[in-house]
Amino acid sequence: MPVPPRRKHREMIEETLTLKGARVVDIGCGDGGLVRLMTRLGARVTGIEPSPGQIERARAAEPAGGEAYLQAGAEDLPLADASLDIAVFFNSLHHVPIELQAKALAEAARVLKPDGLLYISEPVAEGANFRAGRLIDDETVVRAKAYDALQSAAQGPLFKAEQETTYLAPVKYDSYAQFRDHVIAVDERRRSKVESQEQELRAAFLENAEERDGAFHFDQPCRLNLLRRC
Repeated sequence: MPVPPRRKHREMIEETLTLKGARVVDIGCGDGGLVRLMTRLGARVTGIEPSPGQIERARAAEPAGGEAYLQAGAEDLPLADASLDIAVFFNSLHHVPIELQAKALAEAARVLKPDGLLYISEPVAEGANFRAGRLIDDETVVRAKAYDALQSAAQGPLFKAEQETTYLAPVKYDSYAQFRDHVIAVDERRRSKVESQEQELRAAFLENAEERDGAFHFDQPCRLNLLRRC
């Protein structure tokens, strides 16, 4: 199997989506980094995030423009029917409980206009970055279930498949501490396990990282799926 091209997430987004003037929702927006990027690229963006800690960090960041943040789950979006041009799940669909993933995709369909786009970028459960963190949360099953859910959604009647692309996304951490803090920020429930297995997590991080230029580098295999609202 050929090695996928190494591409930055920003490059994939800019090449795939026409953001200028578009109304966009980022579902599971975390600390709002992608919301602010898409805002700077000309979109009108609302970030949706269920975690109180993450939504607090998003709202505390320097605004990029007129972006907004709402605390809610992907399965119950506080947005009007057919009000958006683009919906995004960026590294977030697999964080939706498995039993709610189909409902979350149906909610994305509800808020999209006819012919609107659903952009889903998900990490594949393999590669050095995955191996570094799987001690704390082995997401092999949930990532596979998320892919099954989006494949099912792409069969209609709400969506049709437009594109599937795999790529290697570069990931960089300045330190082990930054990696550890990121692991916890994604899901606060991981904190106790991180604290109890700190030594093992650090060892896995150092074993899988490529250290250069004073930082720690990983390649994360990712899959981009683009669906169009019917």
